[in-house]
Amino acid sequence: MWWIFAILIGLVISIIVQALTPKPQRPPPPAVQDLADPTAEAGRELPVLFGLLTIKGTNILWWGDKAAVQYEVAI
Repeated sequence: MWWIFAILIGLVISIIVQALTPKPQRPPPPAVQDLADPTAEAGRELPVLFGLLTIKGTNILWWGDKAAVQYEVAI
Protein backbone atom coordinates (compact mmCIF):
# COMPACT_ATOMS: atom_id res chain seq x y z
CA MET A 1 0.00 0.00 0.00
CA TRP A 2 2.96 2.34 0.55
CA TRP A 3 3.82 2.24 -3.17
CA ILE A 4 0.54 4.02 -4.04
CA PHE A 5 1.52 6.82 -1.68
CA ALA A 6 4.98 7.03 -3.32
CA ILE A 7 3.42 7.23 -6.82
CA LEU A 8 1.06 10.01 -5.71
CA ILE A 9 3.93 12.01 -4.21
CA GLY A 10 5.91 11.56 -7.45
CA LEU A 11 2.98 12.78 -9.55
CA VAL A 12 2.43 15.83 -7.35
CA ILE A 13 6.12 16.74 -7.49
CA SER A 14 6.26 16.35 -11.28
CA ILE A 15 3.17 18.58 -11.68
CA ILE A 16 4.70 21.25 -9.44
CA VAL A 17 8.01 21.14 -11.33
CA GLN A 18 6.21 21.40 -14.68
CA ALA A 19 4.19 24.40 -13.47
CA LEU A 20 7.26 26.24 -12.13
CA THR A 21 9.51 25.65 -15.15
CA PRO A 22 10.01 28.90 -17.13
CA LYS A 23 8.60 28.74 -20.64
CA PRO A 24 11.01 29.66 -23.46
CA GLN A 25 9.99 32.72 -25.47
CA ARG A 26 9.91 32.44 -29.23
CA PRO A 27 11.96 34.99 -31.14
CA PRO A 28 9.96 37.20 -33.52
CA PRO A 29 9.96 36.02 -37.14
CA PRO A 30 12.46 37.81 -39.36
CA ALA A 31 11.11 40.66 -41.46
CA VAL A 32 11.40 40.51 -45.23
CA GLN A 33 14.10 43.19 -45.16
CA ASP A 34 16.24 41.13 -42.75
CA LEU A 35 16.76 38.27 -45.20
CA ALA A 36 20.25 37.94 -46.66
CA ASP A 37 20.71 38.98 -50.29
CA PRO A 38 22.20 36.34 -52.59
CA THR A 39 25.50 37.25 -54.26
CA ALA A 40 27.17 36.48 -57.57
CA GLU A 41 30.94 36.09 -57.43
CA ALA A 42 33.27 34.71 -60.08
CA GLY A 43 35.09 31.59 -58.95
CA ARG A 44 32.77 30.86 -56.06
CA GLU A 45 31.96 27.19 -55.59
CA LEU A 46 28.45 25.95 -56.32
CA PRO A 47 27.07 23.60 -53.68
CA VAL A 48 25.76 20.19 -54.75
CA LEU A 49 22.79 19.16 -52.64
CA PHE A 50 21.58 15.71 -51.71
CA GLY A 51 18.36 15.55 -49.69
CA LEU A 52 16.69 18.46 -47.94
CA LEU A 53 19.10 21.24 -46.99
CA THR A 54 19.00 24.99 -46.47
CA ILE A 55 21.56 27.06 -48.36
CA LYS A 56 22.38 30.31 -46.56
CA GLY A 57 24.71 31.84 -49.15
CA THR A 58 23.64 31.21 -52.73
CA ASN A 59 25.50 32.29 -55.86
CA ILE A 60 22.94 33.55 -58.40
CA LEU A 61 22.87 36.30 -61.02
CA TRP A 62 19.48 37.93 -60.43
CA TRP A 63 17.09 38.32 -57.51
CA GLY A 64 13.82 40.25 -57.49
CA ASP A 65 12.70 42.81 -54.96
CA LYS A 66 12.00 41.46 -51.51
CA ALA A 67 8.40 42.10 -50.55
CA ALA A 68 5.62 40.70 -48.43
CA VAL A 69 2.22 40.60 -50.13
CA GLN A 70 -0.98 40.17 -48.18
CA TYR A 71 -4.08 39.04 -50.09
CA GLU A 72 -7.72 39.38 -49.08
CA VAL A 73 -10.18 36.70 -50.05
CA ALA A 74 -13.71 37.86 -50.91
CA ILE A 75 -16.34 35.31 -49.95
